[in-house]
Amino acid sequence: MSRRQISLALLLAVSALASTGCVGISSGLNAGIFGIPIPVSPYFQKLEEDQHHVHDRYARVPILGPVTAGGAPVALDPPSDDEVMRAFEKANPIQGGLPFFHEVQINNVRIVKDKIADYMDPPRFYPLVGPAQLHHAHYKCTIYYSKITHVGWPLPHTLSDEAEMEVIYIDHNHLHIVGNVDTGPGAPF
Repeated sequence: MSRRQISLALLLAVSALASTGCVGISSGLNAGIFGIPIPVSPYFQKLEEDQHHVHDRYARVPILGPVTAGGAPVALDPPSDDEVMRAFEKANPIQGGLPFFHEVQINNVRIVKDKIADYMDPPRFYPLVGPAQLHHAHYKCTIYYSKITHVGWPLPHTLSDEAEMEVIYIDHNHLHIVGNVDTGPGAPF
């Protein structure tokens, strides 16, 4: 091939690349090389989505009003089934098996939640909150399930256990404001 043919082929390749999809030279913003989409593994995408879900729903401590006089403080709602299963999956990773080589299935899940402790700490000062009491609630969550493991190599076989059990402990903590919580006009700061 001559130099002229090589340069013509190179020019055609560059123009074909520049005129495809979101990489092309077009009207509007052009991000150049940064406009090319980068593939992300579904594993890492799900990992980020799960971290956001847990942070958004379960990782924050709610701040409630003061405890009323004469009544025993009662903890918030017990852990949801979603929270229990996420804690279970964190302790026992069952996702990401290798298809046709090693796969695990969890079926017939039953969750039993028992409150094992419910108490309050004495009042103290918390930065960015002020004077408050920390309310503790501890739950014992027992998960009953059946587990089926499919092994495909070196000899294909299936292992089945109908009576599996796992115990997960979940703590629910929240704050109760102490003292005057009136923040209207004229309230002391």
